[in-house]
Amino acid sequence: MSFRQACHSPRIAWVLCLVLVSGCRFVRHKERVLPAPSIAAEATAPCTELEIASPASAAVVSCEHVAAIQPFALGQNWPPPFQDLALEEAVHLAMAHSEVMRDMGGLVLRAPGSLRTVHDPAIQVTDPRYGVEAALSAFDASFAASAFFEKNDRPLNNFIEGLGTNLFQQDLGLYNFELSKRSAVGTELALRHMIDYNFNNSPANSDPNLPWSAQIEGEVRQPLLQGAGAEFNRIAGPFGRPGFNAGVLIARTNSDLSLADFESAVADLVNNVENAYWELYFAYRDLDAKIAARDRAVTTWQAVRALYETGRQGGDAEQEAEAREQYFRMEAEVQNALAGRVVEKSNANVFRGTGGVLFLERRLRRAIGLPANDGHLLRPSTEPPTAKILFAWGEIVVESLNRRVELRRQKWEIVRSEMELLAARNYLKPRLDAVARYRFRGLGHDLLDPDRDGLTPYDNAYQNLTSGDFQEWGTGVELTVPIGYRLAHTGVRNAELRLSRARAVLREQEQEVISDLASAVAEAGRAYHLTMSNFNRRAAAVDQLRVLEVLYDEADESDKPRLLNRLLDAQRRLSDADSLFFHALTAYAFAIKQVHFEKGSLLDYNEVYLSEGPWPSKAYKDAENRGRWRRPAPGLTRLVHPNPPVVSGGPHPQQFADPQTELIASPSPDEP
Repeated sequence: MSFRQACHSPRIAWVLCLVLVSGCRFVRHKERVLPAPSIAAEATAPCTELEIASPASAAVVSCEHVAAIQPFALGQNWPPPFQDLALEEAVHLAMAHSEVMRDMGGLVLRAPGSLRTVHDPAIQVTDPRYGVEAALSAFDASFAASAFFEKNDRPLNNFIEGLGTNLFQQDLGLYNFELSKRSAVGTELALRHMIDYNFNNSPANSDPNLPWSAQIEGEVRQPLLQGAGAEFNRIAGPFGRPGFNAGVLIARTNSDLSLADFESAVADLVNNVENAYWELYFAYRDLDAKIAARDRAVTTWQAVRALYETGRQGGDAEQEAEAREQYFRMEAEVQNALAGRVVEKSNANVFRGTGGVLFLERRLRRAIGLPANDGHLLRPSTEPPTAKILFAWGEIVVESLNRRVELRRQKWEIVRSEMELLAARNYLKPRLDAVARYRFRGLGHDLLDPDRDGLTPYDNAYQNLTSGDFQEWGTGVELTVPIGYRLAHTGVRNAELRLSRARAVLREQEQEVISDLASAVAEAGRAYHLTMSNFNRRAAAVDQLRVLEVLYDEADESDKPRLLNRLLDAQRRLSDADSLFFHALTAYAFAIKQVHFEKGSLLDYNEVYLSEGPWPSKAYKDAENRGRWRRPAPGLTRLVHPNPPVVSGGPHPQQFADPQTELIASPSPDEP
């Protein structure tokens, strides 16, 4: 059967159709036809695609968490061994144990993707899509090579098509090598080497024994309008388009944004540590006040109970029950102050003064990265400030506008939007490229033969090429103009709107910062004056209780029932005054911390500074040498780039050397 007959065979035609439809799958398994399941079977049948499964991960549970000690609770021996912890040590532990900038609002479980880690800045820099190295890689030199071989044996019905013969036979080999690079101003440089081996039986050949030809070609393509200039290529990159800019400056700005996010996360972490620290400090002082009130209540109850058991006046059943009720009331307050109640996780920057010692101690451990229990109970040893601190309003306003990381981050957004607008305007220009090529050619019997005498003109192709007898050049321009520039105009308008939005957001952020700063300063003043008032109230409550205790002890049995109610009320008043004094004192320390947080100096206030680890010494030497090589000659400075864009303002100072914005005023005689 001939090939033409085989193609007209119906069976073979069907086989070819099946092969094309099945994707060249020649083996097909026989399928069983199952009966249609009932509705009940469909309802109960498992869906394997939606089945809950466990990931096949090699991660194991940390032994540190498995071996954790059961946390302290009510009913255990009290007090357990304490471990004093200063605020500076708590911040240091938090920095040492915080690979992830932990959030006290529970985001680590609900939204882990929104958390910041110490790896995020490096991840942004090394991003293979939008990182700095990815943007620089677009300007790297590239080498390409190819080799193709053909054996052609063609019967032709055209004498001209066969180059003088009706049976064209050819041995063909094509070798191409190219080294290309794109410069920072958009110039495309290419150096090509092409080798052809073409041995055929065409009678049109003058010499059939010259099959080798070699070419060395250099090409330069320079954009003159669209895509020209170092400014555009550093912003948009060589492969940019309207709405997508991936240049070096954009990538570097993205890295700065990532660093700002990381700094903000570190500030939030330190803020959460201080919040948890002062909350625990107040919990201990509140517990002390509740324990002292309970001890006074139990002493009073025992005295009244002694009168009640002996049947003397002043110890009747009503008075005994009243004293006993106060004791158990104080005991319940001690239990709550010790254990505390679980409250909702929150990052609120408001001193709540709720919870208990055990609960807030676990919260502080969580904030600084310690296990829930290690056999010791953390106890704050740093006392809150008692001196009056005055903030110079005009100076802290300027400081907050300069140091708040959120504002600095938004300014980076504005810088990026301004650069994107510059790049978008470049697309409004037509694409006009100047192209120049220069080529050396060579033809020979061999490609390279060092044994030849070199006198024959076409001895070998490389000898003929290096003689310089055959040179070619070409130059020209290419113009591409989109009619209407619809995409370019849309990109410019979009960039303008993004820039306007970024500037409007910055103005609103500045207003929000000043408003929050004013609230924090006002809260610091309120907490200080409240501390003085509660201190005086506490002193008066102590004096009142001492007088009533003396009167009750020296009173006749007939006067004891009358003085008992006043004594019990004085005990409650002193307990409340103790708690309110320490609440106001802790709120004052909390408010001072909050002022530093609002004006962006919290890290400086806690002596926390961010720095990048040192590079190898060779890296600094290489950077210095490359900088020297890239420095243009004095006469070519204007030609290389007349006005290079300024993007960064240099390192941001993490510690201001401005005049002090805090003044410690001398307390008045009635102040604590």
